[in-house]
Amino acid sequence: MAFSIDRDRLIKELEDLGRFNRTPEEGVTRFSFSPEDGMAREYLLSIFASMGLKVSVDGAGNMRARLEGSDPDAPAVLSGSHIDTVLHGGCYDGTVGTLGALEAVRAIAESDLPHRHPIEVIVFSEEEGSNFGSTLSGSKALVGKYSLEDMENLKDPEGKSMAEMARDAGYEPETMADFLLRPGDIRAMVELHVEQSVVLESMGVPVGIVEAVAGIRVVEIRMKGTANHAGATPMTLRRDPLVAAAHIMAQIETLARGSGTGTTVATVGKIACFPNVSNIIPGEIRFTVEIRDVKAAGIQSVLDGISALAPAIAASRDISLEIISVSDSDPVQLDGDIASLSEECAAKRDIPCVRMNSGAVHDACMLAPIVATGMLFIPSRGGRSHVPEEYSDPDDIEKGVSLLADVLYELAR
Repeated sequence: MAFSIDRDRLIKELEDLGRFNRTPEEGVTRFSFSPEDGMAREYLLSIFASMGLKVSVDGAGNMRARLEGSDPDAPAVLSGSHIDTVLHGGCYDGTVGTLGALEAVRAIAESDLPHRHPIEVIVFSEEEGSNFGSTLSGSKALVGKYSLEDMENLKDPEGKSMAEMARDAGYEPETMADFLLRPGDIRAMVELHVEQSVVLESMGVPVGIVEAVAGIRVVEIRMKGTANHAGATPMTLRRDPLVAAAHIMAQIETLARGSGTGTTVATVGKIACFPNVSNIIPGEIRFTVEIRDVKAAGIQSVLDGISALAPAIAASRDISLEIISVSDSDPVQLDGDIASLSEECAAKRDIPCVRMNSGAVHDACMLAPIVATGMLFIPSRGGRSHVPEEYSDPDDIEKGVSLLADVLYELAR
């Protein structure tokens, strides 16, 4: 089969959704539970209604729209993404996967081809973590990683909780337990997403089939010395934590390149200097190291390297040292059968594709331990994402959504 994707309709809906935006002319800002998010959801609900889809919304705001199959009791095939954005983000991150799933399901429905399993479009809430600093909050609630208590404790900078925001938006977080996704509820999940990197574009390939998603480990390194006068303190008598920290930072790239996996990346992304004055030797430095890899051994290799070199560098300069774990998530292996099916469907459509990994986390990561899960990527121009310049070519979007429709139908037959 070859489902017909209405590219013009899909691109128009992407543009329409981008208008529900708090920061016109400055990218797209649409946080979960915001008025803009509510209007975007009403827009989607109107499309779901026109298609005759059955809609349910859970206590965290995750929205599901169901196209019935010939066996309503069969486990559903799920596809979708998110519509929330970062501050001053773009029109494609998340929305391509959400509206792409919608267009794929619509194409299947319009084909009148029979399928046994229901197919559902899912819109995850609070994927970006823009409100509370915690990514994938909606999908975490859906699979039981976040309880009602967690939703009450997760708060924005003004002290408003996720549960309170959900209530204000019309959801009932107290009912979340009734919507939890359990093994056997869903047959498979496939998420389409923009790559948010340069691999596909650099290769000239329109579709990536994701095999694994990187785990992430973040540590904060705190170093204390002695703040003192920058002009009057001889170099030989200084306890400067910034110099010690710089020596550690300079080794992070070497540790990542030498991890042995070939897929490790490590980044020093946040630095705080106290008192941060030009004529005072710093007294304290704090900086983060974020390590990502699809293989746990790569992450551990960098951590081991930091644990070995940081104390030695600190001791050589009489600097105190603390290494504090901030966050930790394991690498996620996606379903090999769905990857192979995606490859087969791409070959039938003569769509070039490549197997690859994802360095960014996605809602699919939360579902992978529970249900067979796959991901498809399409290129991001210049690798840009989370910025107003974010863009994916309509030809690539059409190819990705066409392939998604084929894969969803094969899983639902």
